[in-house]
Amino acid sequence: MPRIAVDLNRCQGYAQCAFLAPEVFALHGDEALLYDPEPDEGQREKLAQAAAACPVQAVLVDAVDSVDSVDSVAAAAGAVSDR
Repeated sequence: MPRIAVDLNRCQGYAQCAFLAPEVFALHGDEALLYDPEPDEGQREKLAQAAAACPVQAVLVDAVDSVDSVDSVAAAAGAVSDR
């Protein structure tokens, strides 16, 4: 299962990730990005495209050492979606 994290300090809300992988990413309002930190394996290609398309390279796929790291990054920013 892929694991993702978004550097919300870097994210500028361009929404390329939400456009390319809407099952995983969604903008809430104008600025808040919600995402599933552990999407289905079938989303891997879309995740790679979303990460590559991010103008500020805020999306990290499989670059996290543990689930605890993903949870702490997302919890600190308050942007985890409970899908």
